[in-house]
Amino acid sequence: MSQAAKPQVAPENILEVRNIEAVYNHVILVLKGVSLSVPKCGITALLGGNGAGKTTTLKAISNLLRSERGEVTKGEILYKDEKVNDLNPADLVRRGVIQVMEGRHVFGHLSVEENLMTGAFTRRDGSAAINRSMDLVYTYFPRLKERRKSLAGYTSGGEQQMLAIGRALMSSPDTILLDEPSMGLAPQLVEEIFTIVKDLNEKEGVSFLLAEQNTNVALRYAHHGYILETGRVVMDGPADELRENPDVKEFYLGVSEQGRKSFRDVRSYRRRKRWLS
Repeated sequence: MSQAAKPQVAPENILEVRNIEAVYNHVILVLKGVSLSVPKCGITALLGGNGAGKTTTLKAISNLLRSERGEVTKGEILYKDEKVNDLNPADLVRRGVIQVMEGRHVFGHLSVEENLMTGAFTRRDGSAAINRSMDLVYTYFPRLKERRKSLAGYTSGGEQQMLAIGRALMSSPDTILLDEPSMGLAPQLVEEIFTIVKDLNEKEGVSFLLAEQNTNVALRYAHHGYILETGRVVMDGPADELRENPDVKEFYLGVSEQGRKSFRDVRSYRRRKRWLS
C-alpha cells in the first residue's frame, strides 16, 4: 500500500514587502500598493520597463529613498520577520541586506581591493573573517584578483559590475538587492554575471532580489518573478511559468503566436490596460 504524498511546505520568506506606497517630494506617487516576497535562499526577479518602479522598490527596501527626497508612506517591509521601514541603510546592512546600485558605482580613484574593503565597513567580526570574505570574492571573481591593484576607474564595465557585487559580498549579506546588473554589458558578460549570481545563491545561500529590464535572461536564472507597470505589480508567478505566459512573451520577450510584436500594437495596448484595471 503506497503512502500518501507529503504536502509541500512553502519556502520561508526572508523578505516581505506588504502593500507599500512610495512618494517623491511629498507629492509624486511612484509605488502604488506593491507587495512581493523573497524566499530564503531564492532568486526573485523584479521585471518591467524603464520607469516601472523597479529601482524605487529596491530603494524603498534598502531605505535609500530618503537620500532622494522620497519616502514610504504606506505599508510595511519585513526582513526576517521584523519591520525595517525605519532603519537607516547602514543598520540594514548590519542586518544582512544590501543594495548594489544601478550603474556600477565604484570609487574610481581607489584600487579594486580598496573598493572591496569599503564593503566591510559595517562589520565587527575581525580581520580574519574579512580576509575570508575577500578570498571568497576572489574565488567567484578571479578577474578582480588579477586587477586588485588597478584603479577601479580604469577597469572595464564588466569588471566594475563584478566589483560592485563583490563589494556587496564583503558586508557578508544574507540578501542582495541587485539593480539592473545587465545594463550596458555585452551578452557574454551578462551570462557570466548571472551565472555567478546563481552560484552565490546555490553554494553560499545568498538570496537575491534583482531588478531587470532583460526579462529573458532574468527569468532563466530566477525562481520567481514579479512584473511591474507604472508602480503596480500586474503579474507574478514561478519564473518558468512566466516564460511561457503569452502576455509576457508578447510584451517582454517580443514574441507572440503571430511572431515578434511591437509594444505599440493596439491589441497589446488594450491587453496591457486590462492588466492594470
